[in-house]
Amino acid sequence: MAKPVILAVDDDPNVLEAVVQDLRRKYGAEYRVLRAGSGQAGLDISRQLQERGDAVALYLSDQRMPGMSGVEFLERAQTLYPEARRALLTAYADTEAAIRAINSARIHYYLTKPWDPPEQQFYPVIDDLLVSWKQGYRPPFEGLKVIGPRWTLMDHQVRDFLSRNQVPYLWLDPERDEQATQLLRKHALDDRKLPVVIFPDGSSMAQPDLHSLAEKVGLRTQAKAEYYDVVVVGAGPAGLGAAVYAASEGLSTLILEPEAPGGQAGSSSRIENYLGFPSGITGADLARRAHTQATRFGAEFLTQRASGLRAEGQYRFIQMADGREVSCRVCLLALGVRYRKLDAPGIESLTGKGVYYGAALVEARSCSDEDVYIVGGANSAGQAAMHFSKFARRVTMLVRGDSLESSMSKYLIDQIAATSNIEVETHTRVVEARGEERLTSLRLETPQGEETREASALFIFIGAAPQTDWLPPAILRDMNGFVLTGPDLRLQGSLPESWKEDRDPFLLETSMSGVFAAGDVRHGSVKRAATAVGEGAIAVQFVHQYLARY
Repeated sequence: MAKPVILAVDDDPNVLEAVVQDLRRKYGAEYRVLRAGSGQAGLDISRQLQERGDAVALYLSDQRMPGMSGVEFLERAQTLYPEARRALLTAYADTEAAIRAINSARIHYYLTKPWDPPEQQFYPVIDDLLVSWKQGYRPPFEGLKVIGPRWTLMDHQVRDFLSRNQVPYLWLDPERDEQATQLLRKHALDDRKLPVVIFPDGSSMAQPDLHSLAEKVGLRTQAKAEYYDVVVVGAGPAGLGAAVYAASEGLSTLILEPEAPGGQAGSSSRIENYLGFPSGITGADLARRAHTQATRFGAEFLTQRASGLRAEGQYRFIQMADGREVSCRVCLLALGVRYRKLDAPGIESLTGKGVYYGAALVEARSCSDEDVYIVGGANSAGQAAMHFSKFARRVTMLVRGDSLESSMSKYLIDQIAATSNIEVETHTRVVEARGEERLTSLRLETPQGEETREASALFIFIGAAPQTDWLPPAILRDMNGFVLTGPDLRLQGSLPESWKEDRDPFLLETSMSGVFAAGDVRHGSVKRAATAVGEGAIAVQFVHQYLARY
């Protein structure tokens, strides 16, 4: 972004040169110092700066100029840059006129010529004027801009993807922001093909798929090598924990993650029972720190989805969604889980249009002064309720059971009870979501019977569903799709026929030797972030034992 401008105006070339030199000597590193030889020239320069979107911080104008006085110039410049500071340069004889101009033309200050030394007579005044301007100045955002209506699934997916990958962006809703319309017109973009992502170099992508968007914003989508010691599938807490320990212990490590580091925990607004963070930490911040830590040790991250897994001898091959493959000696499945779908009319068609799975923190500020509903009674639902209570008029938690005690940590229960705009309704479920273009109301089944309530946002946190359909039959799972490991592989007292090794599986090893599982995707795991990190770290120890044998 161009530096803010200080514009000096004087018809005397010698005086103007002296003013400019003094300004550049003190402020040239932070500001562009421009000059104009008349009031009209100053206005012309100001209009050109305005067209380019540049900022003017300060006007310094001589009072006695032919054609247009300094006061007149500053009055007219105010219409172009009303927030710029305005100072008048006067001779001693003009001080009374300058004082009157402060009142009539709202000039901020006047300076008498000459000043010497500037360190005492000039710079302190300019410092005060620039500090005053900075306090109210908001520089234009020059990063990514996402233009899309709030109530569309693709717009939500794009914003959620960028947010969770720590990519700064400015979101503009064309239904509410005039700037969105201006940008679409400026870049000759079709307002029927939203969302649109506009990049700092002026290029754009309309209705982008997330893989292409990942490449454009600089996320790695192709592996540097064809072979790794360890490939970790999934970058939730378990995958990140494994990545840190594997890479720090000298194993070449690749992590595949189709969305963003952190997994389900990454969308938590605040985790307060994680060891070492007495004030709590957001899931996104925890994921960012772990990602940085693993990268520092040499782990490589790819924004890719795994779509297949096969074994050939002592090597394991992971196929990715783009058709490429990577090979490794050991594969660790840290796939995590997704929230189960809520089976009720209207839910599917309104997903992304007021109905969301998980915390969807990118929607929080959009829910300002609205009524938000949350389905679920576990920690993730409680954390979301506390976060949304900072923005929403009212947050209502819909719980099918008797209370929160059986499924939520006590510290969250106490916080919810102490928050005035959170209500917990037990024995209540969603029967139907209603709305055409977006969610407008919910039909609920309550202890008092069915009732309909207005609603603009529904966030769903019900149960866990592993994403393991893509795994080969050789990797055994329970009836719900969770991966069986270690002792759990002894079905009816014996190991499965597919197990060909002359040893028992390691504790976290699956029914395919050399493939391990950790975290929420594993059958019998404890669904907590700290436990998942621990399993990821433990899995690396078994990886070393496996590699020592083969």
